[in-house]
Amino acid sequence: MGKEGSFGGAFDVVVIAASAGGLFALTQVLSDLPASFPAAIIVIQHLDPRHRSLMADILNKKTALKVKEAQEGDMLMPGAVYIAPPNKHLLANPDGTLSLSQSELVHFLRPSADLAFESVAGSYKERAIGVILTGTGSDGAMGVRAIKKTGGTVIAQDEKTSQFFGMPVAAVQTGCVDFVLPLGEIAKGLVTLVMDNNVQEHE
Repeated sequence: MGKEGSFGGAFDVVVIAASAGGLFALTQVLSDLPASFPAAIIVIQHLDPRHRSLMADILNKKTALKVKEAQEGDMLMPGAVYIAPPNKHLLANPDGTLSLSQSELVHFLRPSADLAFESVAGSYKERAIGVILTGTGSDGAMGVRAIKKTGGTVIAQDEKTSQFFGMPVAAVQTGCVDFVLPLGEIAKGLVTLVMDNNVQEHE
């Protein structure tokens, strides 16, 4: 079970999936979130498994949040971003830790958004938000079903701002997406869901 109210926001974990065009989209979303964002963020970005990823370093320079490549046993902390390493599945556990797995590819992918979303759904239930950004293929569609089934909330990037609409449209077609938003509004949507539901903050 997710720990009720453990991070002080309305949700404990945001899990974001992206593929082709994802670095640009992730940069935009993460750079628009405040340092005080009270949920942990897990990022599943399909990467070339043959190269060390510089993604955490790149994103760290663009956002007020702390970004790191996830390691086995990491404890999820509010305001921190955990990026799945190349060629490893990233899973969230009910005790708030992360696990890495080299189990078989899922739909030819590792890391798999579906596996990550399903683990977050199982561990955090209604305190989880799933976000599907630009990408080809349909990874994440099974995962958003899991998030919705356990009471969580799902956001997908809209067609106009997606470099590739494959992943978002596959998610939308499940009927489990709550909000379809342009890229520039996703961070605002997350802040509203996670922070404004608890504390009405007026600028």
